[in-house]
Amino acid sequence: MKVDGKHFRSIWRERDGWSVGAIDQRRLPHEFVVARLTSCEDAAIAIHDMLVRGAPLIGATAAYGMALAMREDASDAGLKRAYETLIVARPTAINLKWALDEMRAALAPVKPPERAEAAYARADEIAEQDVEINRGIAHNGLALIEAIAANKPGEVVNVLTHCNAGWLATVDWGTATAPIYLAHERGIKIHVWVDETRPRNQGASLTAWELGHHGVPHTVIADNTGGHLMQHGMVDLAIVGTDRVAANGDVCNKIGTYLKALAAHDNNVPFYVALPSPTVDFAVSDGIRDIPIEQRSGTEVTDMTGRTADGRLETVRIVPEGSPVANYAFDVTPARLVTGLITERGVLKPDRASLAAAFPERIAAAAE
Repeated sequence: MKVDGKHFRSIWRERDGWSVGAIDQRRLPHEFVVARLTSCEDAAIAIHDMLVRGAPLIGATAAYGMALAMREDASDAGLKRAYETLIVARPTAINLKWALDEMRAALAPVKPPERAEAAYARADEIAEQDVEINRGIAHNGLALIEAIAANKPGEVVNVLTHCNAGWLATVDWGTATAPIYLAHERGIKIHVWVDETRPRNQGASLTAWELGHHGVPHTVIADNTGGHLMQHGMVDLAIVGTDRVAANGDVCNKIGTYLKALAAHDNNVPFYVALPSPTVDFAVSDGIRDIPIEQRSGTEVTDMTGRTADGRLETVRIVPEGSPVANYAFDVTPARLVTGLITERGVLKPDRASLAAAFPERIAAAAE
């Protein structure tokens, strides 16, 4: 995707051939900073502290973390230690485990002196695969937007998003935003309602930033505005991303997604979830019951950082001292509220049979 006309990815190998560059998303939208990762521990911290975030990008970062580890210690013990260091960085996004399992399977048969080269090669493949998957999501989701545009010729197609499922959450293109970017490039009049997405404000800070720099019309709204817009016919469809999809089609995504799905259902607004195949977890049969929900630091709720009128970045507390805080990072939207799953292999029904038919290799992986 583009930042003021220049192409960027969210993560890449640096020119030295071994270190890894990544956009520090903690600094957006106020500062564009590139971080350099030089160790497995750097990658784990980047994932845990949300320097990188978004399920596909977490997976790619973990893969490069394994490569960095093999450069330092390519022994069997080093491989095991790297896996254990990275697997605990974030608990909810299944892409983390998927990428680490892929790396371990690729490296285990390789002799230690050759593991570093093999690790970088496999990590590069995972990154490129993510780009191609998201390009497929873009084309399959575009058909949904084109159908709506055809029914309201000359008018704007209004899409509502939640959290950030843009190219900053992937290696490139994004998931939920991929069809939006492609529709924009095809000349379709499109406008995006961007949920601010408290408490970390990934919508206001990241989605708005990337849409703005790519030139896509958008409006940032408070999280609780979506239902009102739907009631008044101001949303044509909702597209969100996901960190994990259970075998039965339940969708785990940033907290607040479930409420958007309820509002969409009540107002007959199509509610789609865009996802790459590694996000499907056939080892989890019931998303509401079985997906672990990450609970993060209360400071994400109590504190907010922004730019003052004189240009300074300041963090302020907005909650009274002494008030207890709960910070659930995700919720689960039941499959019955999901219109369809936009994947690289088509738009699927959110049910076990459709997922199994589309991704048989994921079933095999879950059984191992």
